Amino acid sequence: MDRVRGIHHITAMATDAQRNLDFYAGVLGMRLVKRSVNQDDPGTYHLFYADAEGRPGTDLTFFPWENLAAPRKGTGLTVEVQLAVPEGSLAFWEERLRRYGVRLGSPETRFGEPALPFQDPDGLEVALVETGPRPFTPWEHSEIPENRQVMGLHGARLWERTLYPTAEFLHQALGFEPAGQENGWSRFAVAGGGSGKFVDIKEYPNLPPGRWGRGSVHHIAWRVDDSDHQLQLRKQITTTGMRATPQIDRFWFKSVYFNEPGGALFELATDGPGFAVDEDPAHLGERLVLPPWLEPQRAQIEARLPQLQLPTPAVRE
Repeated sequence: MDRVRGIHHITAMATDAQRNLDFYAGVLGMRLVKRSVNQDDPGTYHLFYADAEGRPGTDLTFFPWENLAAPRKGTGLTVEVQLAVPEGSLAFWEERLRRYGVRLGSPETRFGEPALPFQDPDGLEVALVETGPRPFTPWEHSEIPENRQVMGLHGARLWERTLYPTAEFLHQALGFEPAGQENGWSRFAVAGGGSGKFVDIKEYPNLPPGRWGRGSVHHIAWRVDDSDHQLQLRKQITTTGMRATPQIDRFWFKSVYFNEPGGALFELATDGPGFAVDEDPAHLGERLVLPPWLEPQRAQIEARLPQLQLPTPAVRE
């Protein structure tokens, strides 16, 4: 059985694009590594935040739709994104987020790791989680000191009406194994577990299905090596009886989309060719980049998009 390698990226839904950019590139100090559009709705930005290299597993992305309705938090949805930060850095982050007026939850410990939950400006549930070293390239132009920077995607949390069908699917289709239970959460890990290689699920049998809206997670993408690996996993998914899209070329990676049995949207995404295939690595995210098939529509697309300004770096903490 083939297995996914961990999280490739997570995509969420925002409203105001500039506010989103100010928060993730400014307050959180992540690098905007790609400024593009939703390829299925080119009048909407697709903003990608990651480490300095934009490596798979560090990439939190957003579709900013200005008029999104409020979501309904319920089952069959990813309800929280977890971001990895270095050990000993949560006190720095708690003070910084308070200073920017961010809505914070109570610090807690999750499966032995300190965590600080908060909400972004659109209400997306996020948690900073202290963890050990992991593949990560610090961004030298970030406002955040290198030993405090967000290192990438740590994990995600889902609510499900029934745990078993999703747990069985994660194992049979994607290669996950049970990795512990705590406070009603069941953890499933792949590729040995650790940061970026797990998902937590909580069962809520009496809740209605959730509904996307502002501050919702749209999908989790799981890492695959290449096209062949992706197609093999697609076969495993369909063998379980779930449907999956054909392979879709997103230019910076290839994608296959599918719903897990509880309803949450997942994706398989290849590691390459990566974000530097069409931009100088030193200047990622500085201009609007379109895949070749949308380039003939650039004038019309740019006319529909609001202007964006990268946050002006302040003096480091």
